[in-house]
Order: sequence, then structure tokens, then C-alpha cells
Amino acid sequence: MEKSKVSRLGMPYLHFGNGEHLVLIHGLGEVKEGWQAQFELADQYELIIPDLRGHGECTKTEGISVPNFAADVIALLNELKIENAHILGLSMGGAVAQEIYRQAPHLVRSLMLISTFHFFPKTLRKPLLKFKKVRLGIAATDESLKETAAHLSLYSWSEENMNRFNRYFQPKRDIFLKSLKACFQVNNISMLPTITVPTLIIGCQYDSVLPVWIQYCMHKLIPHSEFIIMRNSGHLAKLEATSRFNLLLRKFLNRHKAAA
Repeated sequence: MEKSKVSRLGMPYLHFGNGEHLVLIHGLGEVKEGWQAQFELADQYELIIPDLRGHGECTKTEGISVPNFAADVIALLNELKIENAHILGLSMGGAVAQEIYRQAPHLVRSLMLISTFHFFPKTLRKPLLKFKKVRLGIAATDESLKETAAHLSLYSWSEENMNRFNRYFQPKRDIFLKSLKACFQVNNISMLPTITVPTLIIGCQYDSVLPVWIQYCMHKLIPHSEFIIMRNSGHLAKLEATSRFNLLLRKFLNRHKAAA
């Protein structure tokens, strides 16, 4: 396993590989090591993989919000003197990727938005929050929370998938709930049509966390975006369908490398 580094502002991150810069942003309750199955991309790309505020090894817990998550990543890229990068975000990380584009579009070479969202209608926020609190077992034990979340997120409940999920889904209760509420504040309906960089949107056929119709709506809003539905996968195709998922990323990234 690669060794973590820490930015001047206290953001832990992994940084390795060769090639154009590729930022991988994890989802709600996850940790940066959850991208382990994508470490193979380091043979073509220089990977930057942070722990978002309050997640994983990051001890900074105040100011939990999607804009602050994005600002932290932007500060890291500036510290590393990276002029632009391919930005990939999964689930909540996809909302962070969109916010990075909003705050610093010059830093974004391309976007990959995976099993993510751009908006929660106001009338649905409270019911969704209540629903997810019950489904994800906020009031239950840590192990119960992880087991419930695994069954909600995965299409295949094989022992291998469950073990991998439990290894990289490490929610901290207070941060988890604050981050969940922060997700419901996202509204990028008017911003998405302004995106001009190459954009890949991936939805998953059996995603019961963020159904594929949400990603389809994003595709319709982002000009010239590419939209792919991954069959026979739940919310975490990076884990359940690693080979297919990584191949899709490689094909997209290789098409959009900077001109030599």
C-alpha cells in the first residue's frame, strides 16, 4: 500500500504514478484507500487520491460542506503546482468534482462523474434524509451500519465484495450525517450546461442509492457528455466490476489526453 502524505492544510492524500494527473475523490463514508482497485491506472497516470475533510485519516472536522470539500482539493492541487488534472468523483465525490469545476474550471482537464447526483428537489430532502437515516442504521451499531450500507450499495453480496466494502467504508457517525445533509444542499442544475470539458457520466443498472435516471438527467444537461450504464452492478462498480470499470476509464482518459 502506498504511504499517505499530508498537505499543508492537513489533507491526507496518496500521490504516485506517471503521466497526466488524475484525481480520485471518494464517496460518503469512504476512505482514499477504497480506490485500491484503480491503483493500476498509475501505469499511465499520476494519481492524487485525498481523504475528504472528516473522512479517513483527515482530522479536520469543522466546516463539513461540498464547497469546502472542493476547496480542500483545489488547495492541494495548487500546493502540488498542478496546472490541471482529470477529476473523477464517485457518489458524493462526484458532487465535489462538479464543485471543483464551479470554483476552478481552469484546473479541470476532464470530468468523470460516477454514480452521482447534481440536485435533490427541496420537497424530497427531508424525506430522503429520514429514509437514509433509517436504511443506513444511523442509530444502530457501527457493524450494523456497515452491513446495512453494504447491502444497499452492492448488487452482488458475495463474501469477497462484502469484505472489500467493509474495509473501505469507514463512516464516522457525526461526519457521516453532516456530509449527508451537505449532499442535499447541492444544486448544479444551472451550472451543468456551462461545462465545456470532456465529461464521462457512468450510472449503474442496479444502483439503489442514486438511481441511474439521475445520471441520465445530468447527461442531458451537460453538452456533449458521454453516458454509460454499467450492467449488473450496484452503486460501487469500481468494486463489483473492476475490470470493466477501469477499462472504461482508460478508454475515456486516453481519448482526452493533452496533445503531445
